[in-house]
Amino acid sequence: MSVALREYAREELAAQPIGAWSGEAYRLVVGAIRAQLAVEGLTQPHWWTLHHVAGDPGRWTRATLIERLTKYEDLGIDFDGVFDDLVVRGWLTEDAGAMTLTGAGEEGRLRARERNLRVHQQTHEGIDTADFVTTINVLRRMVANLGGDGNLPD
Repeated sequence: MSVALREYAREELAAQPIGAWSGEAYRLVVGAIRAQLAVEGLTQPHWWTLHHVAGDPGRWTRATLIERLTKYEDLGIDFDGVFDDLVVRGWLTEDAGAMTLTGAGEEGRLRARERNLRVHQQTHEGIDTADFVTTINVLRRMVANLGGDGNLPD
């Protein structure tokens, strides 16, 4: 369900504060993702953990996953608490420090993935793929221009 947007002159749009618009987009997109994950009793760090461990079982230890994910976390969440929660739920096991999802963990990951996909689809509604790609590339360039890493995450 696309919402109609008012048209503005190119010059007016070019003068808009990118920080305000990117910040608002961040708050709304991340808020929608967090709300969907909360239905499953999960936080974003739970999702990130499930996603990474499923993508490369046995590769991730607590230390390597914390190192990888810390730069994305903005709520001060204790990753060890997240890992412990997933172990207590029976979703994650650790053998010699290496993490692996259980069958229940994979089921939970798939439910969380479906919830994230719903937000992704809602976010992309009414946006041409080429426009979305252009937007991502513009944001990547802005990040790099300001000294950040404009490359896609590994």
